[in-house]
Amino acid sequence: MMRIDAQGLLVGGEYIPSPNCDDRPAGNIELLVIHNISLPPGEFGGDGVLRLFTNTLDVCAHPYYPSIAGMKVSAHFFLRRDGKIIQFVSCLRRAWHAGESCWQGGARCNDFSIGIEMEGTDTVPFTGAQYDALHCLTVALRGAYPIRGIAGHSDIAPQRKTDPGPCFDWVRYLAGLSAASIVPAMFSASGQER
Repeated sequence: MMRIDAQGLLVGGEYIPSPNCDDRPAGNIELLVIHNISLPPGEFGGDGVLRLFTNTLDVCAHPYYPSIAGMKVSAHFFLRRDGKIIQFVSCLRRAWHAGESCWQGGARCNDFSIGIEMEGTDTVPFTGAQYDALHCLTVALRGAYPIRGIAGHSDIAPQRKTDPGPCFDWVRYLAGLSAASIVPAMFSASGQER
């Protein structure tokens, strides 16, 4: 069973520290934000995301990379296509994953959220291994923090973002959590408040 320790780290998980984080302001961690990412776009299994999140991306390695040169971003967790989970930022720190955002009237979602990046795109279905890993990670996070909501990046930044995209199966994800009695009743399959 997955578990988050007192330092905000996934016990037994791979941890690659990202510099793209800072101290959280006072308050609860109460929101999970689901994203998708692939680097180069549409390609899976490489080290592009790891390099982006650790500020070591070689902008000469792919024609797309100059367009994101200098970006300082990272999620807390990255879920590979095979279900492997890599953590980049302690849950106790503010990862720079959501940007300008708003949830239930609260701006700056990075302040009170945990970002989970799924390796994928808006147009390719995610894998069963990813849903299994996401379910276990969500259960562990809910066991450690007073999380009361789950949203897609597109839900908290609808004018800027489309991820996790139409191929993310909210019904599958939330149904598994509902069976485990950990999804608050106020959230629908789209992640939106009812």
